[in-house]
Amino acid sequence: MARRPDRPPKPLTAERLHKAALAYLERYAASTEQVRRLLQRRLQRATEAGVAEVGAPEIETELQRLTRAGLLDDAAFAEMKVHSLGRRGKSRRGIGLALRRLGVAPDQGAAALAEADEAPEAELARAVAFARRRRLGPWRPAGERAARRQRDLAALGRQGFPLSLARQVVEAEDAETLEQRIKGG
Repeated sequence: MARRPDRPPKPLTAERLHKAALAYLERYAASTEQVRRLLQRRLQRATEAGVAEVGAPEIETELQRLTRAGLLDDAAFAEMKVHSLGRRGKSRRGIGLALRRLGVAPDQGAAALAEADEAPEAELARAVAFARRRRLGPWRPAGERAARRQRDLAALGRQGFPLSLARQVVEAEDAETLEQRIKGG
């Protein structure tokens, strides 16, 4: 099969920057920093090809435009990510790292984490979600639990859960006991 010849890139204009940002936001929830990185990559490729009609100031203008329109809201994004990652079993520490990697400002990430941690057993619930997903501790077959105890503790530790919490999860008699503890019973 013959390869198509490369088409020359279209000029990068402010309107194309806007369309690229909107297309990205239609597909993904994103932080301001993620959209900034996307637009900077577009600008870099256009500059290398010699077709950039805009520069870095236009990227910042576009980000401000999207923020004013309500399409970019880092606080809402951080809150959504905290809940999403928590349901998947990420620890408080792991969530904080993920938020920083996604470009969320430290104060917004801390506020979203603080709000999520208002529940008394929030970190335990995240550890239980991780253990359930990976079939650790009480979710292992009874004959394997003693032999795999250290590995289970290590898996929870690598996720950023404190040892005392990892022990609570791994040494629980059964999953129902943990579920009751989460519900406060």
